[in-house]
Amino acid sequence: MTTVAEPRAADREVSPVLAFVGRRLLGAAVSLLVASVLIFIGTSVLPGNAASVVLGRGATPAAVQKLEKQMHLNKPLTTQYTNWLGGFVHGDLGDSSIGLAQGQKHAPVWALISDPVKNSLILALITALFMIPLSLGLGAIAAVYAGRPADHAISIMSLAAIALPEFVIGSLLVGVFFVWLDVLPPVAIIPPGQSPLSDPTKLILPVATLLLASLAAGIRMVRAGMVETLQAEYVMAARLNGLSERWVLWRYAMRNALAPSVQVLAQNLQWLIGGIIITETVFAYPGLGSLLVTAVGNRDLGVVQSVAMLIAVVYVMLNLVADLIVLLLVPKLREPA
Repeated sequence: MTTVAEPRAADREVSPVLAFVGRRLLGAAVSLLVASVLIFIGTSVLPGNAASVVLGRGATPAAVQKLEKQMHLNKPLTTQYTNWLGGFVHGDLGDSSIGLAQGQKHAPVWALISDPVKNSLILALITALFMIPLSLGLGAIAAVYAGRPADHAISIMSLAAIALPEFVIGSLLVGVFFVWLDVLPPVAIIPPGQSPLSDPTKLILPVATLLLASLAAGIRMVRAGMVETLQAEYVMAARLNGLSERWVLWRYAMRNALAPSVQVLAQNLQWLIGGIIITETVFAYPGLGSLLVTAVGNRDLGVVQSVAMLIAVVYVMLNLVADLIVLLLVPKLREPA
């Protein structure tokens, strides 16, 4: 009688990669749930009646009551939260309080923030396209020439940039390139419905501001990892085997220095989200940052909650992607424990 062999214990074990990804996905879901609770509570406990603030002091009680009903403020907080979160998950960001107060029957938040989201995304992507290779390149140069003038110059510039807030860097750049040289516009005002790429000169100063304020941490981490890796035995062995210095640097040293640097680069990208809010305000750039500042001032709860939640999603997703990249770069993480 033929018997079917029992699967070995090793075969029944979950793949380390799947287990790693599963843990990260679960952690991301929990983080977003906690963020949603904090965002909702933070906007709900603000002093004063949100409907009264939106309508102004001259609003009648009937108008306030009508707006409260439209904003669902007459329902219990738990019901408000579940309705808002459920709508967000399904792509319904609710209505803008300002739009409802102006008599609109429906004022979808998504229609209000779609252009600012695109504008901020363009600004962030362009900055990231420069930030990542510059961080890797300058960090590698500083490591190769450790202790030499090139290393000192890069380190001093990095420390100077990280010590200055974004609005100071932006103001200095405006002073140099507009007031003194008069070659770049001091603001980045984009007409409604027009792409920021239609006039790239308006993006130069905002991108430069974000770059200068975000490069330092990435450069220093890449430099530290490269310096340590360049002293490793396998790198020395590769050199003794006659491999070119360029191949040794990029095939061995850089790859092994990247793993600890990925998390820092991801944090820099996360920082861009916060830095963009300040930078957009400085340069009057019509993105999410400017919209969020205006919405907070107007007590537009739908916009504030949706924008804050979108930022939280980006933060968590960047962390998740960074973890997956580290998984690809470090083979040990893919091996069974």
